[in-house]
Amino acid sequence: MSRFQKLLNYLNPYKWQTAQGIFALFVVNALSVYLPLLIRDGIDRLKTSFTSDYLTQLAIFIVGLTSLMWIVRMISRILIFGVGRQVQAKMKQDIFEQILRLEPGYFVTMTVGDLINRFTSDVENIMRLVGFAVLSTANIVFAYALTLPAMLSINVKLTVFSLAVYPLMLITVQLFSSQLRDQQVVVQESISDLSELIQEDMSGIAAIKIYAQEENERRAFRKKNQELFTANLKLAESRNTIFPIIQGLASISLLVLLWQGGLEIANQNISPAINFSWTGGLEIISKKTTVGDFLSLIIFAQNLIFPTALLGFTITAYQRGEVSIDRVEAILFNRPKIADTPTAIHLDRAVRGQIVARNFSYTHPGADTPALKQLNFTISPGETIAIVGPIGAGKSTLANAIPRLVEIPAQSLFIDDYDVTSVSLADLRGAIAYVPQESFLFSTSIENNIRYGEPVASRNKVEAAAKLGQIHWEIENFPAQYDTIVGERGITLSGGQRQRTALARALLMNAPILILDDALSSVDNQTATAILQNLAHAGQKRTVIFITHQLSAAATADRIMVMDKGEIVQTGTHQELIAQQGLYQWLCNQNQLEELLH
Repeated sequence: MSRFQKLLNYLNPYKWQTAQGIFALFVVNALSVYLPLLIRDGIDRLKTSFTSDYLTQLAIFIVGLTSLMWIVRMISRILIFGVGRQVQAKMKQDIFEQILRLEPGYFVTMTVGDLINRFTSDVENIMRLVGFAVLSTANIVFAYALTLPAMLSINVKLTVFSLAVYPLMLITVQLFSSQLRDQQVVVQESISDLSELIQEDMSGIAAIKIYAQEENERRAFRKKNQELFTANLKLAESRNTIFPIIQGLASISLLVLLWQGGLEIANQNISPAINFSWTGGLEIISKKTTVGDFLSLIIFAQNLIFPTALLGFTITAYQRGEVSIDRVEAILFNRPKIADTPTAIHLDRAVRGQIVARNFSYTHPGADTPALKQLNFTISPGETIAIVGPIGAGKSTLANAIPRLVEIPAQSLFIDDYDVTSVSLADLRGAIAYVPQESFLFSTSIENNIRYGEPVASRNKVEAAAKLGQIHWEIENFPAQYDTIVGERGITLSGGQRQRTALARALLMNAPILILDDALSSVDNQTATAILQNLAHAGQKRTVIFITHQLSAAATADRIMVMDKGEIVQTGTHQELIAQQGLYQWLCNQNQLEELLH
């Protein structure tokens, strides 16, 4: 599909409003052709029969006509620029909804700064394309289509002289168009790089200060900023070259018209003109050029200067817009790798929480070695399972696979005998409360963070979840208690407080399956054990998968699965495993040794 067809697709939902705006432009241009002809007739009449009454009437009529033109032009701008704003709003909504549909792996390759730039700057360029560029293009077409016949009907020779330099304008635009497009790509990419650097530095400002890296970051920013400055400067140089050339050529056409027209009137020459009839016929006639004719030609030529000069700006808007269309559509038409199938199953009945793996293997995209190898296990409803093992054993990959945060093969993971790849994503994830390793909190109150999954939950439910997560009593000691603003990413809370707040958020959802992916790593062993005991004695018996390096907390689980190199190497209770020679016994001995050293 060509970029022009893509542009029409964006305009299609607003075709009537666009058509009304374009029709208003047609009216404006028709009036701008009629006005010089009216002035011509008035001047030629005053030459033979001058009366002050007629002059007053003519002046009032011209003022009224120009006022009407101004009103209609404003209406055309409101309509067409309004379409641009509507396209902008809809596109931002579409991009945001697409971002929510894309799998987490997509954001590993796409930086936040680049996404934000496409979301803002690129959408703004497309808005200008469907607003300003459409308006100016329609205005140029109507200006030439209506003005040229009027000029030719007055004097063909003077019209040709005045427009002789206009092909040079089109050649100039053509020569600069590809250069402008390439330079615009460099500018957009430089903006993305700078936005990414700012976003990273703002998120990691504490690390920058701790490691005294202000000077390094200052140099990195200066480099990126200079690259953007250079790219913008080159683009500005091209624009500031093309536009004066176009304006200069337009001024030359006016000078030629003044020169040749003056000679025509002074010598009383008879020149050819074209008589246009409403039936479509053409007749070449010969006539003398009057003062009124000459003045109207000057006005017509002046009227064409602005649309012609505007052509350069229109080309720039189009170049920016087409680059931005490609960048935005790279997001919009990126097919999510994890999505519902047309035959996705909806979980109409309550989920019991049974989880089964059958020969489940998974390899990360681009990796050669499987992260998970031939896993087979059954977790009964309401059972608490601890998963332990060294770093890189595949524990987090398994946690991500159950709610399908990574794409997994069919017929390998089951919840209540349903293949998770065949279950609706909304239903699947609604049945699972998942707390990842890094607890993300929003820059709002603690209460709003806890009830993020249940936005209408009452304060009593929020407090109950906080008590289960062992954070309630600390919140009560805050000056604003549950109304305390946690700051960006929960920066005002300690690591343990952030994790327990995120846990309370998951507990409030009351999902039948709870997955904790090392979600209490910043919490002491005693508190982590108390939290697991709270879950065991809670009113609703959840299926809990608890990934941890805290073996004292893991010991409270119904069963423990020990993973190593993507495989489950041991399964059993704490007492069973501690009595066996194997990885779990070694991990326990290492854990005890670390506690003694501390």
